[in-house]
Amino acid sequence: MSERSQLQTGRTAAHDSAFLRACRREPVPHTPVWFMRQAGRSLPEYRKVREGTAMLESCMRPDLVTEITLQPVRRHNVDAAIFFSDIVVPLKAIGIDLDIKPGVGPVVAQPIRSRADLERLRPLDADDVKYVTEAIGMLTAELGTTPLIGFAGAPFTLASYLVEGGPSRNHEHTKALMYGDPELWADLLDRLADITAAFLKVQIEAGASAVQLFDSWVGALAPADYRRSVMPASAKVFDAVADYGVPRIHFGVGTGELLGLMGEAGADVVGVDWRIPMDEAARRVGPGKALQGNLDPAVLFAGHEAVETKAREVLDAAEKLEGHVFNLGHGVLPTTDPDALTRLVAYVHEQTAR
Repeated sequence: MSERSQLQTGRTAAHDSAFLRACRREPVPHTPVWFMRQAGRSLPEYRKVREGTAMLESCMRPDLVTEITLQPVRRHNVDAAIFFSDIVVPLKAIGIDLDIKPGVGPVVAQPIRSRADLERLRPLDADDVKYVTEAIGMLTAELGTTPLIGFAGAPFTLASYLVEGGPSRNHEHTKALMYGDPELWADLLDRLADITAAFLKVQIEAGASAVQLFDSWVGALAPADYRRSVMPASAKVFDAVADYGVPRIHFGVGTGELLGLMGEAGADVVGVDWRIPMDEAARRVGPGKALQGNLDPAVLFAGHEAVETKAREVLDAAEKLEGHVFNLGHGVLPTTDPDALTRLVAYVHEQTAR
């Protein structure tokens, strides 16, 4: 059976994994666990394999992507791997002049501020990211029954980097464009939605079992602005991959006031940061969705007993959810002790064994 046929029937090697069952709100043998940024600077083996290789180059080398993606699965026994990439990879692939500067993040040489600038955002073709297809093929062969989560940045967050020219605390240029020229803003997000959807399709067709859309900066918006100016583009992305039947996860930081809308945009699983309890998040999202989260990443620095206490609080708050994927409320911090993550996975598995 071809990979596409398997996707259409929903029957891949990972179909009955705890992670995918939780995403589908089905009974699980234990609460599944994975971590955002689980393959990253907290792992000494990651730092070693990345030595002398720039971030974007790492994302474009199938051998490195495969090794880095597998590292936390081997070390931590997590229930899912997440494809090692960066949200700006599809933008780089279509020719946007950008780089990821250490200690800064993505930096765009010529920010997009005018209608003429839109012409630089051409459609993404699968041939632009052949290295993604190759890496996922290598990964699924290695992972077997462990699911692989595909990865992309959401239109608003990509737009913020493109308009600001890099990371921003206040998103003043982004918001000025959104409020001041809503038609140009809508066209910008629509193009980014098409690029993002194409990037996710490549990953799903290569073998990803689920996809997560990261809207890292969308918590900067009020709900009314999100509904009017962002949600249509996010919904377009989710709609574009709906027919594949893979779970679609939506995550943002500081999005407590947006959780219901983020689910409404089309996610099957809504990611929750650490700022509100999981039971309250479930109330805001409403029925019919699984939730993911939400231990504060800083708790991992507090010692084993404190980690277990706070993890227990998350599990208790999530006890009556329709589906729960345990995760941090944001990414693993670079100086986290990897052993703390390994112990946390074991603790969640033991405490929730059914």
